[in-house]
Amino acid sequence: MADILTDEAGGTMLGVAYHYTPEVLEELAAHGLRPRPDTPPQMLRDALRELYKYEIKVLKGRLLRKEFPKGEYAGRVIELRRKYPLLSIPMEYWLQR
Repeated sequence: MADILTDEAGGTMLGVAYHYTPEVLEELAAHGLRPRPDTPPQMLRDALRELYKYEIKVLKGRLLRKEFPKGEYAGRVIELRRKYPLLSIPMEYWLQR
């Protein structure tokens, strides 16, 4: 849920306050992300996606350096993807209703 914040007279829009579910906040914190009430979900999703892309690049580099057999790559990608379940959940479910 998101609330529109207005001034005392109720006229001037000051911003939006987002109310994230406790589960979403926990998942975000696991990646070092601690949103403020005015942090939009899209900004958080973009940050998560960038972290995931970085980890995929690191994993690909390790494969190219032959740190593990090529046959293990797909399993490692799946394991990495499981660390980012919020990327599979529509953002509207990130907020309390």
